[in-house]
Amino acid sequence: MQKTIRLILITSLIGVFSGCSYLKFPGVYKIVIQQGNVITQEMIDKLEPGMTRRQVRFVMGTPLIDDPFAQDRWDYFYSYTNQKGKVFTRNVTVIFLDDKLEHLIASDEFNLPPAFGGEPAPEEATEDTEVTSETQSELEESVDE
Repeated sequence: MQKTIRLILITSLIGVFSGCSYLKFPGVYKIVIQQGNVITQEMIDKLEPGMTRRQVRFVMGTPLIDDPFAQDRWDYFYSYTNQKGKVFTRNVTVIFLDDKLEHLIASDEFNLPPAFGGEPAPEEATEDTEVTSETQSELEESVDE
């Protein structure tokens, strides 16, 4: 009788714990989950104030949330869950005024264009060195060697 109870208990525990995700079984494949619209910095850079809804839809794609009660607002959302369970999200909200792009709100991963209140891209540093007779002679000596 005790063997039967013990066997039933062990069998039910194995059944219960086999469905739990907190047990990490080696070799079990976990899928990558992507949801929403893929949003890139290049897409954000193409947006300009005054663009029509059609132009924004061409650049960004169909909005994930097109609220019928707030027709001047489109929301784009992207979520990525890697195999370790870490979740990455990106959001972009596009606001229209008189059917023209007026305002852009984006998550911290994106750099907004200056037209939407973002900081201008840093200019590439160039070295403007003046060529003097001393530097010219140093260059000639290094070439001769």
